[in-house]
Amino acid sequence: MTDLKQITLKEIAEHNSNKSAWMVIGNKVYDVTKFLDEHPGGCEVLLEQAGNDGTEAFEDVGHSTDARHMKEDFLIGEVVAAERKTYSYDKKAWKQNSPTDNKQRGESGQSDNLVYFALLAVIVALVYYLIAA
Repeated sequence: MTDLKQITLKEIAEHNSNKSAWMVIGNKVYDVTKFLDEHPGGCEVLLEQAGNDGTEAFEDVGHSTDARHMKEDFLIGEVVAAERKTYSYDKKAWKQNSPTDNKQRGESGQSDNLVYFALLAVIVALVYYLIAA
């Protein structure tokens, strides 16, 4: 893994316009200037977070796996160690890369799918019963 450029919060704060838009997500710094016009939610959403820590906003939206991978194309550095934050979801979010967590998440996802399928089957049976009666 390459060493990322260390960037201060003061320097990040200077990049808060459509000419240069940087934001922090999980203590990593992203230059999203070239993505402003392409962002599905509109450039305003990114500009609101430009120059700031947009981690909470990014996580609250529930971005897709593709979006999470795509953001890495805009990675330019990381917040200097002395200014890094600890996020409330750190234990959950940052552990997602561990094999045991992936296994647990996969098992949970499979059981969730089974519940949805069973619920759907019950609804279909109910509709059939009501129509046939």
